[in-house]
Amino acid sequence: MTRGFKNGILKQSDYLTLTQCETLEDLGVSIQNTDYGNLLAAEQGTINVETFEFHLRAKIVDQYNYLRVNSTEPLSTFLDYIRYEHMIDNVALLVSGLNNKKPIKKLLALCHPLGYFDQLEAIEVASNTNELFDAVLIDTPLSKFISSSFEPKDFVKIDVEILRSVLYKSYLEDFYKLCKNLDSTSADVMGNLLGFQADRRTITIAMNSLGTSLDFQERSSLFPTCGKLGPIALSALAHSIDYDQVRSISSKTFEYGVVFEAIDKDTDNLITLEDRFLMLEAKKLVQSYLQQFHFGIFYSYLKLKELECRNIIWIAECISQRQMDKVNAYIPIPMY
Repeated sequence: MTRGFKNGILKQSDYLTLTQCETLEDLGVSIQNTDYGNLLAAEQGTINVETFEFHLRAKIVDQYNYLRVNSTEPLSTFLDYIRYEHMIDNVALLVSGLNNKKPIKKLLALCHPLGYFDQLEAIEVASNTNELFDAVLIDTPLSKFISSSFEPKDFVKIDVEILRSVLYKSYLEDFYKLCKNLDSTSADVMGNLLGFQADRRTITIAMNSLGTSLDFQERSSLFPTCGKLGPIALSALAHSIDYDQVRSISSKTFEYGVVFEAIDKDTDNLITLEDRFLMLEAKKLVQSYLQQFHFGIFYSYLKLKELECRNIIWIAECISQRQMDKVNAYIPIPMY
């Protein structure tokens, strides 16, 4: 079923058509010729970028729910883990927004629908530190990713991005452990995909923490340990003090060396490190379809659809802002 869904992923010819649109209305018409069909059929008012984003995300949620309803264990638990990533992002978004005195309704509208859960709106009614801690973490599906040493007072003091990194580290390591107990093919495919996610977060944290007050122990505590970067590399990254050191340590793993080499060759700085990692991720996700009978295709399909959604929104933003010279700077998905 999921392999059939994969046939609906946009091809290069589809992107060529979308990038030639001059208005958002044209984009809405052009997308009707793809698997999305009449995506904006229910829209009566003015079409904007947020309109596209809402309906694209709704499409992903519908397909996820279809897979989840028709699944049995251990696939059901596996699919739940895919949602946890978005729950973490939503919690970080809400906590950050509320700390900046932004209204909860506007923040909830920005949350990814795959990451909705019943206790999400309870954040607004929390009146003190303990209630906020309980509402966000203890009474939610994310409680399993919180260390017993993490206390409510730490929750208020901690930077939101550090909170996100703490949750992601536990999430990735727990998901990795779950996948290693599946069949051998699923364990191999997901081990590769989650290992890449772990390494990407490690390298990104190492880069973003340069010049900050974080010491090497604090940085090291945020690095997931389930990637290709071993203990020696993780320790070296935690002690790194500049970009060249991060680049040198990461490049000892061949595929990450290729990423940094491509960045060095890009003298115009048109493509960021994050974009390079997304390109590598897209390649890995598509390659997972080359193996048969494993859970990795569910993970890969949903990730590819999210990347496709990101690409369409990018194109819509370029059209809306009349930045047509940048419209082709989306992340290519190398479909086989």
